[in-house]
Amino acid sequence: MELILKQDVQNLGFKDDTVTVKNGYGRNFLIPQGFAILATPSAKKVLAENLKQKAHKEQRLVDDANKIAEALNALEIKISAKAGGEKLFGSITNANIAEALASNGHSIDRKFISSGIVKRTGKYSANVRLHRDVIVELAYEVIADKA
Repeated sequence: MELILKQDVQNLGFKDDTVTVKNGYGRNFLIPQGFAILATPSAKKVLAENLKQKAHKEQRLVDDANKIAEALNALEIKISAKAGGEKLFGSITNANIAEALASNGHSIDRKFISSGIVKRTGKYSANVRLHRDVIVELAYEVIADKA
């Protein structure tokens, strides 16, 4: 079944992508939830016209994302957490990284950050998706909290 995505779907595609999925997934989940529409010939023509009009706006968004990427690469992020030796009491997740970025003046939603769960002190990296074409590898360090 060929569908046109109306919004980003995790592990499937981005808005306005044409994807092929199994019939049940499309009929029972994507279409009823409003995530996709059927890719009929008329819908494809409308999509092509919309994409043509969005091309200029898209380029400006990519340029803005690249500026933010340069700023993120210049940042040195240290996240402090309670620890016993090297092992943390708890863990560091995407939400903690988003908070650290917000404290440095960059408001990025945690769902665009993928790092995994960190349970020890040390240096790590996370991928931050600023745009579908701009993904930044952000280096950060987890340090023990000085109480």
